[in-house]
Amino acid sequence: MVRMEARATRELLAQARSGEIGGVILFPPPDIEGDRLASEIGRLQAAAHEGGNPPLLVAIDQEGGIVERLPALAPQLSPSALAEQNRPASARLEGSATAFQLRELGVNVNLAPVMDVPSSEAQFMTPRAFGDSPGKVARLALAFAAGQRSESLASTAKHFPGLGQAVENTDLAPTTIDVPRSALAADIAPFRAAADAGVELIMLSSAAYPRLGSGDTPAVLSPVIVGELLRGELGFQGVTISDDLLAPAVALSHSRREAAIAAAAAGVDILLFAAKDTPGVARALRQAGAAGKLTQEGMQASCARIVALKERVGFSESSP
Repeated sequence: MVRMEARATRELLAQARSGEIGGVILFPPPDIEGDRLASEIGRLQAAAHEGGNPPLLVAIDQEGGIVERLPALAPQLSPSALAEQNRPASARLEGSATAFQLRELGVNVNLAPVMDVPSSEAQFMTPRAFGDSPGKVARLALAFAAGQRSESLASTAKHFPGLGQAVENTDLAPTTIDVPRSALAADIAPFRAAADAGVELIMLSSAAYPRLGSGDTPAVLSPVIVGELLRGELGFQGVTISDDLLAPAVALSHSRREAAIAAAAAGVDILLFAAKDTPGVARALRQAGAAGKLTQEGMQASCARIVALKERVGFSESSP
């Protein structure tokens, strides 16, 4: 999954047609006209269809508040404002309104809701969070997700296993959350609820969690966190997606190709690069599969989960 801004560029159209990408993450200009954005998304989907490929996943960060790529659209209330109200019905309404408007544009995945539990009011995730307790976060975030599901928009619970105790923003610097496993139980609890509720996607954090048994490896590259904890202990059956694999915690020690292979080997289904320029990544993944660095079983399971997600949000492999 790679970046798309205002246009389906020639490069993106070629990647969609060849099957090199399976989706895009939108970073449109905030004042872009909806009809224009919908037309560009349609061109990209048509290119995928022309190449005989499944439809693309089209994702956006439309959390509300300080993180929303299309400020004119819902949600009108931020997660923190919904936390103040503490009314799941309001969160569900915001979710359904968001989904209706995004689906009209051709978007089928929202990279929301945030399910992190901030450790203090000063913590950087606080403005993006649905409260400061695991129960409240789970209740309101899952209501928002249910609203999105009612309009066939896939939700993404993020950032597993939780950024509520992170000192630094993982988008800006490598981050280690070195607290006992028992102290992380509250951070993990909303994601357990999300797995039980059938949220479509869970995004892996790029922070490192040494006390969860992954050493200094970022969660997004850790088979222990993806496989043993998220898939095994929490029983999540949906689609896993990486946080940006160009984040400093990953990019300072891994090339794009290395990061993609490591994340896929850890069990991540969708590899997210918040940039358009990802030369050689698809080829590197094919080579890793041929060399046995990625198992056929794992690749087929990821493919099946992604195809099931596309069908769930209203697509099939044969539809344009």
